[in-house]
Amino acid sequence: MARGPSLRARAARIRLLVLDVDGVLTDGLIRFEPGGGETKTFHVRDGHGLVVAQRAGIGVALVSGRTSRAVDLRAKELGIRDVHQGCREKAAALVNLRRKWKAAPEEVAVMGDDLVDLPLFREAGLSLAVSDAPAEVRTRADWVSRSPGGRGAVREAVEMLLKARGSWDAIVRSEAEGRR
Repeated sequence: MARGPSLRARAARIRLLVLDVDGVLTDGLIRFEPGGGETKTFHVRDGHGLVVAQRAGIGVALVSGRTSRAVDLRAKELGIRDVHQGCREKAAALVNLRRKWKAAPEEVAVMGDDLVDLPLFREAGLSLAVSDAPAEVRTRADWVSRSPGGRGAVREAVEMLLKARGSWDAIVRSEAEGRR
């Protein structure tokens, strides 16, 4: 679901995609192991989407209020270098990321799933939400996925951004031909 007539034009300008983790890249469930560890489940389509986004020139960063080794491992596997965990002030982390990437607010998209992510929406040019986010988040987002968090929502967002740039069809052809 899209909001606003200029969504495509705004999406075409995105150079940096900043994602919350729990509830966006995962389904939001945290499983605690008997030994005290925790596990998270990540969707392969979301991961592939992030690899494709980076190949297409969109930077990817993760900003999470929690800290988890699983997030570090997944980020490393996907080639994501900007991982900020244990963030109590996510908006401040986003401002620092914009500085690092030399990106204006309108060149940044953020994807969140809950009220704690709303400050991120103010600091970015494009706000994205997962379909199972609370109504207060979905109504403030510029775009809402059809899929819930951890179940392909990030992949949908990447496709939307790349279609807005006009590069999606070439990426599909390249993938179909086995070229990457």
